[in-house]
Amino acid sequence: MKKTLSILAASTVLATPVLAEDLSVVGSWSSLPLHNQYEAPFWSTTLPEASGGNIKVELTTHNAMSLGLGDVYPLLGQGVYDVAMTVADYAVADAPELEGLDVPLLALTADEARAMVDAARPMVADIYRDRFNSHVLAIAPYPPQVVFCNAEISNLADLEGLKVRASGRMTAKLLEALGAEGVSVSFGEVPGALQTGTVDCAVTGAGSGYSAGWWEVSTHLLPIPLGGWDSVVTAINMDKWNSLDADTQALITSEVASGFEELAWESAQDALVNDIACLTGNGECPSGDARSMTLVDVSDADFDRARNILTSEVLPDWAERAGGDWAERWNAGVGKVVGVTIN
Repeated sequence: MKKTLSILAASTVLATPVLAEDLSVVGSWSSLPLHNQYEAPFWSTTLPEASGGNIKVELTTHNAMSLGLGDVYPLLGQGVYDVAMTVADYAVADAPELEGLDVPLLALTADEARAMVDAARPMVADIYRDRFNSHVLAIAPYPPQVVFCNAEISNLADLEGLKVRASGRMTAKLLEALGAEGVSVSFGEVPGALQTGTVDCAVTGAGSGYSAGWWEVSTHLLPIPLGGWDSVVTAINMDKWNSLDADTQALITSEVASGFEELAWESAQDALVNDIACLTGNGECPSGDARSMTLVDVSDADFDRARNILTSEVLPDWAERAGGDWAERWNAGVGKVVGVTIN
């Protein structure tokens, strides 16, 4: 897949010359809007055009390559490809400290989620450098992670005793503390698991569930963000990054920020309201046909209970797993932004 790097003369089309580069890029889930609306256009068109044609991209996705989700970033670090992006939570087996990027229930709006991400970015940059030999280019959101159930539920307490697919390790810990059984199931396998009863419920982005047809195998929607925002990290192999000249690094950095990351965050504004409308028929659906899932009201008591369990049990548990000074760094960054301190 990877092409031999050839260094050519700088293009006169560009005000700042950029040497010719071939980039092999592995995108996130090919069926979801983040890839189709933002990743694919950026890597296929926006960046090559901004470089005056000097940057050429060969783009695929991790599911098209049948990669193990936990293998995406380790293979990136080994130089199997140049750039990769997927959900950060997929990599926490190798980097438990990375769980601190996307903590459930602390960000209820896109602005709050982005403030959390910006506060966590220095931590994330160090993690990817040290764990995966890579340089972070962008952190973009999936929609807020909510609960799809193929079971009749009326409140948060009804999850007790049910088997629930978690979107990440911290979410699994939260579900278990709420009395549910956290189950690990790959995103692509969830519809079958819901249909057969392998799981009763599953956590994913509301928009992702709509796009992937989870409404066909689910009856009830609990719109509490038990899975955070499932941040997707775009990173480039560190050896590849260091081989690029300063002008090419500056161009990629600038274009990723304006032509991909900013657009993805803009689309996250009001995403949950629109996605709930599409899944339940409660309001206008801007994405296609509205479906008819039952919307379960989230009470203040439900939210307060989940948030209390998060801060008193789940976050301290993560601090112990992460070790080192990660909890201290989280408190000084993300914690300060959201008003939470891990004791």
